[in-house]
Amino acid sequence: MSNSSIALPARAGVGLKPEHFRDVLATRPDIGFFEVHAENYMVDGGPFHHFLGRIRAHYPLSLHGVGLSIGAEGPIDEAHLDRLAALIARYEPASLSEHLAWASHGEVFLNDLLPVPYDRATLARVCEHVDRVQERLKRRMLLENPSTYLEFTGSTMSEARFLSEVLGRTGCGLLLDVNNVHVSCVNHGRDPLAFIDELPLDAVGEIHLAGFAVDHDAAGAPLLIDSHGAEVDEAVWSLYAQVIARVGAMPTLLERDNNVPALATLVAEAQHAETLMPSSRTPTRCGIYWGGS
Repeated sequence: MSNSSIALPARAGVGLKPEHFRDVLATRPDIGFFEVHAENYMVDGGPFHHFLGRIRAHYPLSLHGVGLSIGAEGPIDEAHLDRLAALIARYEPASLSEHLAWASHGEVFLNDLLPVPYDRATLARVCEHVDRVQERLKRRMLLENPSTYLEFTGSTMSEARFLSEVLGRTGCGLLLDVNNVHVSCVNHGRDPLAFIDELPLDAVGEIHLAGFAVDHDAAGAPLLIDSHGAEVDEAVWSLYAQVIARVGAMPTLLERDNNVPALATLVAEAQHAETLMPSSRTPTRCGIYWGGS
């Protein structure tokens, strides 16, 4: 297996799904990388590890977590960090990422990614948690902007300002989920491009694209749901094109977690993303720990 200095290429990748394991090995699609959710591999053995080990021998890997609960009031779960460290040692991923959200309270774990208030107390707590993760794993992690459906009246700063503060204090990078930007900005009546321009775009290490579902709130206004169950919407493609015009070619993941289509369909979406990238590509290194605040 390649050493840990491998870079995530400035190409498009897709999420690795169990139903595609054999197709990937049989067809070796021409894509930049695969992403897996870390929590699906936190066991010692079994078929998931059997196939991931074989696939990892041919492709760079992005390790994306959903269970660290970076925004929770309690401390980071050290046992969870230990399991992440074991996965990193086993597969040497080029990228490690988590969400700006919380999913645990005390002994209760919620199967969702819940929003945080953007205030000074939350900022200090999130920075402490990010510092601990990077210190323990000896990796620079990427923090993903969330999709949100409500906001806290007690917030004292914007989401973009909050993210900028976290990145500046901890040295972590930004996983810019363009679909989440579109979803949140439509839900809260904001300009998505203005939101993006408020971010420190030089800290972007990876981009996510996904589909959403359309619902309506009690007042009849559109409410977008980050469903990961449909193809990328044209509005998100347009926003993505504007983003990469600012940041250049960037590792870009096509996410599909529900209504998963054939592998060829996902690969075609990834190839479309690559047609929108500038022709000059350089690797993006996400694996080295840069130090905390």
